[in-house]
Amino acid sequence: MLERRKPLDLLFPLKGNAASRDSDEKIQPPTTLERLRAGVTLARDAVKAVSLTAMEALREGAAFIGIVSESNELKDPFHDLDAPIWSERPPAELLKLAYRYCEELTMREAGNFYHSFKYLPEEQRLAMCAIYAFCRRADDIADGDWADRFPGSQGEMDPEATMYRKKLESLQNQGTILDQDAYLNKITQLFFFRKKLSTCYNEVYSTDPVFLALKDTVNQYTIPRELFDDLISGMEDDLYNNRYRSFDELYVYCYRVASVVGLMCIEIYGYDDPLAKKYAESWGIFMQLTNVLRDVGEDIQRDRVYLPMDELERNEMSEAELDGQIVLNKHWEPYCRHYAARARTYLEEARQLLPLLPRRTRYSPAAMIAFYDKILRQIEKQQGDVFTQRVKLNKVQKISLAAAVYLRHRFLPAFLDPVWGALAKIGILPAV
Repeated sequence: MLERRKPLDLLFPLKGNAASRDSDEKIQPPTTLERLRAGVTLARDAVKAVSLTAMEALREGAAFIGIVSESNELKDPFHDLDAPIWSERPPAELLKLAYRYCEELTMREAGNFYHSFKYLPEEQRLAMCAIYAFCRRADDIADGDWADRFPGSQGEMDPEATMYRKKLESLQNQGTILDQDAYLNKITQLFFFRKKLSTCYNEVYSTDPVFLALKDTVNQYTIPRELFDDLISGMEDDLYNNRYRSFDELYVYCYRVASVVGLMCIEIYGYDDPLAKKYAESWGIFMQLTNVLRDVGEDIQRDRVYLPMDELERNEMSEAELDGQIVLNKHWEPYCRHYAARARTYLEEARQLLPLLPRRTRYSPAAMIAFYDKILRQIEKQQGDVFTQRVKLNKVQKISLAAAVYLRHRFLPAFLDPVWGALAKIGILPAV
């Protein structure tokens, strides 16, 4: 049994209020590093294209092409194609197949997220699946063992990929934290991932089902490329950084891997008030800060520390204690309490996003916010013990929260919404 201590105040309170990007802030010109990343593109004359004959053959058999193998594994329906782009705009049958692939990927990999947007109109639901599939695959490359496909490339020896990597290293002025083989594999895959992303913003069409569906989503909802580029940049960050010195550094990482997803989503949900962007950014920061605290134990086993190092040091805690012994440190519990309070400043802004969205799309973000709020509460209830077992919601908690979110945001008349909010503050109704 782990020893528990009475809560103490932090020696040095945490910094980091809910100040988000000011909408009136002067836009800064892109840095050389940002220009390098955004400049990756795939041109029609640079690669081989799938022949029109092969495209028509696939079209004829689209209804019979499976996306699930005999072993019940997800299967890329275009895996056997020997070119990274189609020779012409692919027909509707192949686009539907690409969306089917993204939806199946989402259902398999993120049941909770899929549940949160399965009530959206079909067009928006499929668009959300395309967004998720893009994010999932980027994360699988950077943090997993996914082997992405780009037919015709020379892999790690590709001259263009090599030039990109060397420029990236020189601009960041730091080496990788991975072993060289793993690093070369991942940075090369992320380069070609950017290549495929560029097809969503030019005249060519990728033969990757994720990017074929994503191009259609981007065109329908006018989602800016910089959001997707920023997410890939966040994945690249993980190849170079495994420690964050300050909350400011952590914030940039959280923005890249989470806030940009919120900003993509609201383009699909729909909004009129530009403040929605500010609150969507805070939504992502809140969720990622919760992830960071929940995964401290798992991350340290992977030699990663996302908690700001200066905060740990100022409060007399060491990295060496993060193996689980830190729960015995008298400063850990108050640190977690203050950390949660800071995260909730972003939660309060995230909740202000909901009234700015159409009623039919509010359930999706409201459910995600409610789930993560509950996870953060459980961490506090366990006095910051995120080491003995993974903090997650059980089935009853998920169902009850989902029902409350559905009732409030789908059925409750707008004039009764303040009543729910007031009753939630005193604990009579759930804060969803």
